[in-house]
Amino acid sequence: MVFSAAQLMRRGGVGATGMRDVVAHARAPRGSLQHYFPGGKEQLVNEAVGWAGRYAAGRVARFVAGMAEPTPSGLFAAMVGQWTDELEAVGAASGCPVAAAVVDCADASESTRTAAAAAFAAWTGPVARALTDMNVPAARAEALATLMISTVEGALLMARAEGDVRALATVARELGPLLDGAVGAVGAVDGG
Repeated sequence: MVFSAAQLMRRGGVGATGMRDVVAHARAPRGSLQHYFPGGKEQLVNEAVGWAGRYAAGRVARFVAGMAEPTPSGLFAAMVGQWTDELEAVGAASGCPVAAAVVDCADASESTRTAAAAAFAAWTGPVARALTDMNVPAARAEALATLMISTVEGALLMARAEGDVRALATVARELGPLLDGAVGAVGAVDGG
């Protein structure tokens, strides 16, 4: 049901994701909602957001493993490429469930805001570690990971609004050289 909630949230947002819809999508018995989610929809949304963060984090290792010679720009291109491929296959119908939760619930639910922040942190950590493994100075890796993730999220939002992957292609092309320029750039970190 958590997976189903995440899939429905990424298509229609949290507001359009009803508990009955989740049960139907998951092909689960209706009574299982009360059993597994005594905190109701808020608990289910928070667990779906957590799942999405763990899923994105797991993709980082697979992206790096798929590269003959891992580079920061290659990792970013793979992150962007996942969304580009999906939008080209299904149109502008899909987005990030974490972003959907932030847009729909962050003001109304502290627990959802906290779950979304934790999901982004779960994704940022593996990206930063991958960058460090690619010889990006540790002092810079977390900031670049934040830049990469926020850029993907913003470009995804624009791509969905425009019904076109132009924004995704643009950010991959333009941010790649900056990311690769951070490899071994110790002087850029300490001011020298």
